[in-house]
Amino acid sequence: MTAVLTLRARIRLVLALLLALTFVPTNPALAADPARTAIPAPAPGAVRPHGAEVVAVTRVADRQLDLTVRSTALGGRTVNVRLLTPDGWNPADRRRHWPTFWLLHGCCGDYTSWTAKTDVAAIDSLRDVLVVMPEAGWNGWYSDWWNHGRGGDPAWETFHTVELRHLLERDWGAGRDRVVAGLSMGGQGALLYAARHPGMFRATAAYSGSAHPLLNDESVDRLMGFFAGQGDDPLRVWGDPVAQRRVWEAHDPFHLAKRLKHLPVYLSCGDGTTGPLDPPGATSALEADFNRQNHALAAELKRVGARHLTTDFYGPGTHAWPYWQRALHDSLPMLLGALGVTG
Repeated sequence: MTAVLTLRARIRLVLALLLALTFVPTNPALAADPARTAIPAPAPGAVRPHGAEVVAVTRVADRQLDLTVRSTALGGRTVNVRLLTPDGWNPADRRRHWPTFWLLHGCCGDYTSWTAKTDVAAIDSLRDVLVVMPEAGWNGWYSDWWNHGRGGDPAWETFHTVELRHLLERDWGAGRDRVVAGLSMGGQGALLYAARHPGMFRATAAYSGSAHPLLNDESVDRLMGFFAGQGDDPLRVWGDPVAQRRVWEAHDPFHLAKRLKHLPVYLSCGDGTTGPLDPPGATSALEADFNRQNHALAAELKRVGARHLTTDFYGPGTHAWPYWQRALHDSLPMLLGALGVTG
């Protein structure tokens, strides 16, 4: 009975998407009127493998589709994932799978940040890849939270690297050739996912990323401050930086450098002083801290024999979107080259 219900759910999902793609205009001028297709929740016992289920699909703009996903790793909650789809994309064609570019948002942002703040949707070289922009929580840190040794919700890393990955590759045309990039918290996530899941990604890029949170007391205290955002218990994420140091090191890209040395890695960061893309007088202590962290990671990568490291430590510049958009463009040749896409 479970297999029958699962098959029916799959058929309903594909038909719903085809209807949405058929009747929603692709003219960008008309795309402001999104079409939302609700997909019935699975019957008891009909849960998809790996604990993820798409429960709604929304066309938000030309080539932009939002999936509402119910996740076991997130305690049964639903979160959104934005897809920027390639030309000719048809998830009903199971014979075609697209190179996939995971693009991760930063702290205090969400799955809409990249399309809202940058020109990513207008980049011609991304019309041949499937861009995946998943929700990672306002303050999720791309981690399965320690939760005082209990684990469990939220398990963002499991949601992304297991549940969502299998869901996209089974039903939404994602291929197994993948790269990952992100900004700030998402830059740390991009480095962590590439290091902690060998073979999953062909290249990784971090823009103003938290690249070595254990660098010094200032870096640790700053990250603990983020962990405490929105009234959270800061010890839930990775525990105490002394008592649970192994957990911290397991989520610190500097301490995972050996696992990154064979991959193409791109690091960019400003020094926190007023730069050419900033308003007059703007400074950023956060960017200055992350700049020191990125220099430390770059040095460690070189020490362990990294083969394909690219850095852009461009000096003056704060923790701001104009620099991340520029870094995205600058890193795309490396990232798409790793996918075999010329653009």
